[in-house]
Parts: sequence; structure tokens; C-alpha cells
Amino acid sequence: MITYANRQRGFTLIEVMIVVVIVGILAAIALPSYREYVLRGNRAQGQALLMEAAARQERFYAQNSAYVTDNANKGSLNVNEGAYDLYVLSVGSAANDGGYTLTATQQFGDTGCGNLTLDARGNKENTGSKAWADCWK
Repeated sequence: MITYANRQRGFTLIEVMIVVVIVGILAAIALPSYREYVLRGNRAQGQALLMEAAARQERFYAQNSAYVTDNANKGSLNVNEGAYDLYVLSVGSAANDGGYTLTATQQFGDTGCGNLTLDARGNKENTGSKAWADCWK
């Protein structure tokens, strides 16, 4: 009877390479999806900032019969900008309608959607290459 006491155990180089290829394929598929998921989560912060600022604008209008349309006076809105660290809020006047335009300037490199904008009429826009509907989900 022959015994194989000295037989080595382990993986062959081919088996290891097959596993490396499979992991590489899974990573190539998963990483772009994960990045888009993270960006969409970050955009939610910008949307929340704009919605809070719009609500504060309407409250300010109810009390003062005017909107805040200058960045120098945006402190009058009392928006908690410290809670929104990925975006910077700026306030401007809307063209010819007496309203306002709110812009959330992103600070994390989202080239697809860019900066988010909301005006007094509820129009939502973005400065990136994607359509506004994709950025305001």
C-alpha cells in the first residue's frame, strides 16, 4: 500500500488567479454604484439645506413683507448652516419677480449635478451635466 504523507496541500496558482479575477470583476461593478449612492446621499443634504432656507424665507416674508435677497443679510434667515457641512448656502434675487434664488454650492466634487438651486416659485435646477430630475430625487 502506498501512502502520500509528503503530499502538499494548498491552492494552485490558477485557483488563486481565478479568485483574483472574480474579485476584480465584482469590484469594477460595485465601486461605481457605491460612489453614485454616496453622492446621492450627499445631495440629500443640499436639498435639505435649500428646503430649510426656503421655509425660512417664507417665514421672513410673512414677518417683514420682503425676502432676503443678499448674502450679506442671509443671517436674518437663521438657517443652521453648521448642520450642512457639504454645501454652502448663497442667497440672490430672482429675475423680475421680486422673489429669491437659493443656491447650495457643493464642496465634495459632484460634477454630475454640481450646485443645486431653488427659487421662490419652487423651480429646481442644477449646474452639472445631469438633468435636474436626476439630481433632485
